[in-house]
Amino acid sequence: MNDVDKTFAGSIPKLYDEYLVPLIFESYASDLAGRVAALFPKAVLEIAAGTGVVTRALARNLAGDFRYVVTDLNQPMLDHAAERQGPDDRIVWQQANALELPFDAGTFDVVLCQFGVMFFPDRMAGYREARRALKDGGSLLFNVWDRIEENEFADVATKAAAEVFPDDPPRFLARTPHGYNDVDVIREEVEAAGFSDVSIETVEATSTAPSPRHPAVAYCQGTPLRNEIEERDASLLEEVTDKAAAAIAHRHGHGSVSGKIQGHVVVGKA
Repeated sequence: MNDVDKTFAGSIPKLYDEYLVPLIFESYASDLAGRVAALFPKAVLEIAAGTGVVTRALARNLAGDFRYVVTDLNQPMLDHAAERQGPDDRIVWQQANALELPFDAGTFDVVLCQFGVMFFPDRMAGYREARRALKDGGSLLFNVWDRIEENEFADVATKAAAEVFPDDPPRFLARTPHGYNDVDVIREEVEAAGFSDVSIETVEATSTAPSPRHPAVAYCQGTPLRNEIEERDASLLEEVTDKAAAAIAHRHGHGSVSGKIQGHVVVGKA
């Protein structure tokens, strides 16, 4: 992973939240929030929170007196998340590096992360930090995307970008969000970081959008794929987006479109 993969700035946070969150993240956020709420935690740490889709889901599901610390490496994403959430005395927003968490050992009952561990430069370090921050018996919950071929719209966007840049195809989506999908490797790394009773469940869902252009904009302009395209030739961003929209329309029709998405949900005990 390079620095471009970690840059969520400029117009990306708004487009990400407006287009990508309802397209692929909301159903998995509800799933993860429900799993966390069932544990009745009193202290929760969320890492790589992005624009706060899990934060909003979990805050609705946790009642009473609890502490919820929400972090992300990218301040623009965190600012957008805090604005969307609105005032809530239970929630603390804090920029933090998941590999060097600024919290005492044994602070939290739950550490959770929605589709973020793929961006860690050192996943083992991130898992060890999560283990350190958890109380004994606490839980780590996170999800990751399955291979890009199991996620239709992301695959189409990647192929459209490759058509425009055949000599140097942008591979952000395949390389990073969908690049950490081997469940045996995931289990081995989580256990090596000190977790036990590790379970991994593959969850398939359906991604629905009002038009073919919606997922094309979501992936081509609302993720760091945009950074890769603009590094090559910023004037071709719309061409890549149009190609992706046309390919989605060809496969799924010109009205409301639906495509398969698939990820893995991982749970481990400290």
